[in-house]
Amino acid sequence: MSSILVFPGQGSQSVGMGRDLYENNAAARAVFDEVDDALGQKLSDIIFNGPMDELTLTANVQPAIMATSIAMMRAGNVELTPYVAGHSLGEYTALCAAGALSVGDTAKLLRVRGNAMQAAAPVGAGLTAVILGLDIDVVRDICADADCDVANDNSPGQVVISGARAAVEDAMAAAKAAGAKRALPLALSVPVHCRMQAPAADAIRAALETVTFNAPAVPLISNKTAAPMSDMNEIKDALAFQMTHGVRWRESVLAMPALGITETIEVGPGAVLTGLTPRICPEMTARKWEI
Repeated sequence: MSSILVFPGQGSQSVGMGRDLYENNAAARAVFDEVDDALGQKLSDIIFNGPMDELTLTANVQPAIMATSIAMMRAGNVELTPYVAGHSLGEYTALCAAGALSVGDTAKLLRVRGNAMQAAAPVGAGLTAVILGLDIDVVRDICADADCDVANDNSPGQVVISGARAAVEDAMAAAKAAGAKRALPLALSVPVHCRMQAPAADAIRAALETVTFNAPAVPLISNKTAAPMSDMNEIKDALAFQMTHGVRWRESVLAMPALGITETIEVGPGAVLTGLTPRICPEMTARKWEI
């Protein structure tokens, strides 16, 4: 049996995550301290004590989830698997885990990413929603007609869409008319993985050139291609591409058995990806890493 480490994206956060590790494990404490130093901010205080509305700010929650995930990995002496993968911001965590980026540089990139995402669309101009119970191809057609984008292809029957508010609202109505079980707006302050994020993609391209970026020790299964990727320039391009295009998580998991992968191990707060694996690929197993 071969496993793959997978790292979660936004939405997995909770106030207090990682606090016990910080207090009781030197390796974990070093991760949070490095993030605080890199950002020039006691982000760890917000992570451990809240308030939740400050933690969930896009510019805070992205480095916060990364820091907690890497702290869990290092506290547990988790061995690197032959491949790594991450959902959206989780790709940055995966690259950090694979040695492509330092913890500090990963935190800086995610701070740039979060700020750029927020700046790309005025508050209220965009909307992100989840569509449950429709096939991805049906949702793609609905988005094309409504002029919005597929943001996350998460699992069979769970697709996230994003874009201008009116367009997404039209797509939600069309999805319900097409038989969707549910079409619900998500509590995100920005529209994600859609064409409105083009300025953020430019900001990430520029930021990636300001940090030391090494070849990862193991390939990353990319959100862009749903296939392994090791070339540094290709990975940088994929991280920018990810800003304006959907996360191909369902396809990524479906590609894993052909690579010899039989189990996903989720490292980080929450257990969203652990729940998705068996829904996508029933022959695979999934577990949440517990310290």
